[in-house]
Parts: sequence; structure tokens; C-alpha cells
Amino acid sequence: MLTLLRDIRRLRREIALPRPDRIGSLAIRHVDAGSCNGCEHELTLTSGPHVDLARFGLGIVASPRHADVLLVTGAVTTRMREALLAAYNAMPEPRRVAALGDCALGCGVLGSREELAGAVEEILPVDLRIPGCPPTPAAIAEALLMLIDSRPA
Repeated sequence: MLTLLRDIRRLRREIALPRPDRIGSLAIRHVDAGSCNGCEHELTLTSGPHVDLARFGLGIVASPRHADVLLVTGAVTTRMREALLAAYNAMPEPRRVAALGDCALGCGVLGSREELAGAVEEILPVDLRIPGCPPTPAAIAEALLMLIDSRPA
């Protein structure tokens, strides 16, 4: 464990990540509503040392009750529609929703029409759209950081 921490510190020095110039934080609850997992892989990379969203105060939380943002990946399937609505309704106000990836935005969706409830925007009010199949970790980070800058008071 100590070796891993030492290696992470060394890597951060080598790639010279700039210090964050933003103040604030966001707690993000991720819901996979029916994706191919491509967006999840890219989202995981945002927590690595090259992007490191935690240094900007962005973190993934386990409960929607602690979340500022509901981050949804994939086209919403009929079986995930109610779970997605339950997660949204459990969030405190003000609720923010981000649709991550082309499937969540309703573009080029995989699957049969009878199994899909539709794009996230057809079910929940979407505040942030992050296009791409899948979007890069840098694009995800940039978009989520814009949410901090435009956060309601």
C-alpha cells in the first residue's frame, strides 16, 4: 500500500497536474440505466491520477440522498425507468441531472425499441449533456466542472 501511494505521488509530480482554481464540490450519484459500459470505463478513468476529479471536489457517492448530481449513462430501459425515478426523487433539492454518452442523449441507441423507455431527457429534466461514444475522461471532467461553476445558490 505504501508503495502504491508513493507511486501515485511520483506520477502526479511527473505529469504536473495544475492546482484547482475552483472552489466548491459536487457529490455525484451514478446510475447505469442500460449502457454498454463504455461510459463507465471512461468515468472510472476520471478518478485516476491523470484527471483526478477528487482534487476539484467531485466525488461519487453511494446514495442519491447524499448527491448533488445524478449522472446517468445509457438509454433508459423499461426495467430501469422506475429505479431511475426513485433515485431522482430521493435526491435533495436542488436536483441536477447529467446525461453521459450518446445513448443517454438518445443518439445511436443499441437495443430493441420495445425494451427502451427512451433517452434520459424524456424521463428527467437534464441540466448537463455530455456527448460522445464514449466521451473521453477529459470531456467528462470538463463538463462536470462546468456544473460547479454554474451551481445554483
